[in-house]
Amino acid sequence: MKLPASYQAVLRTPFGVVGIHCADDALTGITFLERGIVEQPPRDAFAQEVCAQLQAYFDAADFQFDLPLKLSATMHQMKVWQAMRDIPCGQVQTYGNLAALLHSSPRAVGQACGNNPIPIVIPCHRVVSKAGLGGFMHSTDNSILDIKRWLLAHEQR
Repeated sequence: MKLPASYQAVLRTPFGVVGIHCADDALTGITFLERGIVEQPPRDAFAQEVCAQLQAYFDAADFQFDLPLKLSATMHQMKVWQAMRDIPCGQVQTYGNLAALLHSSPRAVGQACGNNPIPIVIPCHRVVSKAGLGGFMHSTDNSILDIKRWLLAHEQR
């Protein structure tokens, strides 16, 4: 399959394929793509840096991302996304605990997690339900949850 025009790179990862969205030397999105999408090299130096930092994370889970991000979000989403970035690698936080920390509700935190446009870099996979894994990217489909499982297992090594 051909690279959609909206991606600056398509990167093969240990769990599948991701599309990289960039604008004005800032990362704007990471999209989990269907199997069968062919890896495409970065279109520019910034997309190449994004791919290099993602690969560094896949090589060593405690890698610290240092990428400029361009986010369009509500104030609440920005607070949730920052709180997720503050969860240390290898640890998780429940939706309820994060909600209490932010003076919000677990449902509102879950919605913000699901709306995260830059998974992995903004580690929404580190937020789980009190009863188990929870959802991921507004989905409870096993193929999507397998990505969350992989990311959490990778950070436990």
